[in-house]
Amino acid sequence: QVHLVESGGGLVQPGGSLRLSCAASARIFSANSMGWYRQAPGKERELVAAFVSGGTPNFADSVLGRFTISRDNAKNTVYLQMNRLNPEDTAVYYCYLNGLVAGYGALEVWGQGTLVTVSS
Repeated sequence: QVHLVESGGGLVQPGGSLRLSCAASARIFSANSMGWYRQAPGKERELVAAFVSGGTPNFADSVLGRFTISRDNAKNTVYLQMNRLNPEDTAVYYCYLNGLVAGYGALEVWGQGTLVTVSS
């Protein structure tokens, strides 16, 4: 089973920054989509930022200009740099992969989630 291991969440003050990491436990040959979603208490899970094959990354309107997404293909890892955080960014952040993985074929997998809390 392929795992997505997330790290980097925590408590940060408004205006601060965090960097999330998501490492896949196997080699990713190609990704139809890989990125980050989040779910705040009482709300549905929503897209934050994701790489989509053949195009530029997609971002939620609420994070445009504040968050950036990047990846290291050699490490099978995707990152989410979050700047100018505000309390509305408080949520559990989930890594997501839909792609072709060595030894497993085509699959869709979610990480376990990492909590980001923005509070003074």
